[in-house]
Amino acid sequence: MVERWGSYSSGNRSATAQTIACSTNFALKTIIHLANRCCPAEPPRSKMWLGKKFGNLFRKGSRRKIMSLTLDLTGKVALITGGSRGIGAACVRLFTQAGASVLFNYQKSAEAAQRVVIASGPDRCAAVQSDLIGEGAEEMLVEEAVSRYGYLDILVVNHGIWPPQDQAIDQMEDEQWRATMATNLDSAFLLVKSAVRAMKHSRRGGHIVMVSSTAGQRGEAFHCDYAATKGAIISMVKGLSTELARDHIYVNCVAPGWVATDMSVAVMGLPGMQEKITSQIPLGRIGRPEEIAAPILFLCSPLASFITGEVFNVNGGAVLAG
Repeated sequence: MVERWGSYSSGNRSATAQTIACSTNFALKTIIHLANRCCPAEPPRSKMWLGKKFGNLFRKGSRRKIMSLTLDLTGKVALITGGSRGIGAACVRLFTQAGASVLFNYQKSAEAAQRVVIASGPDRCAAVQSDLIGEGAEEMLVEEAVSRYGYLDILVVNHGIWPPQDQAIDQMEDEQWRATMATNLDSAFLLVKSAVRAMKHSRRGGHIVMVSSTAGQRGEAFHCDYAATKGAIISMVKGLSTELARDHIYVNCVAPGWVATDMSVAVMGLPGMQEKITSQIPLGRIGRPEEIAAPILFLCSPLASFITGEVFNVNGGAVLAG
């Protein structure tokens, strides 16, 4: 581009273009020379390789270790809640593909859970039935993961409920409020509490990713119970990220919007509702479970080693258009 720009110019502009081209070539040679010095025993590589190699200059303590761009979780153990369907099932598949051993829970459908186990590989994946409603099953689930695999590195708090019927605050039953709080918030607290205890005990550090929502950031009319729990999740993440940093435990959350899951199918199937919803999403469509699972996997990988306390919006821009 520089040479072409110079060929259409004259006088000082042409000379300037030649100077820029020479300077660029000199800088590139200098960078390649520095990169090769990081590991002098290895021969020069391509320019694509250069980015990985030169990245070592930003690593403290060692210049010979190369930061891999592979999302490799070999040797890691993950507990994923709500793993038999939707975002949870997508997480189970991705995490096992990345090499992790995964335990997940399901509430009702043993058949659906078994399909996920078979697809992910029974040698590195297992499912247990567990109702996560804040009554003690959470601690047993963490204990099962540690008992089965020896330790726990990753917790993905994915389970939750969203009552699909609109309810004005003055009409909402107390029982609905308590049920939503129990499943979405009380249970999340008990899971994190037990998982952190296990992670501290093993002294391996860890990653916790909690699934929040656009509703937790901007609210949701006629669903104040759901929005309140998801907003609380974000506050938990903010506080725990600083509390647990000294233990090398990373705490983040992802915030989906509308996703094609069983939770949303009842609403999306109503006449005209899909068109109404997608018209409010800047990218013009709802998300796929895999599109939420992939950022969750990223946040549990070495590529996210300087990220904690973040709300990762994965909602097609919907949180900005509300």
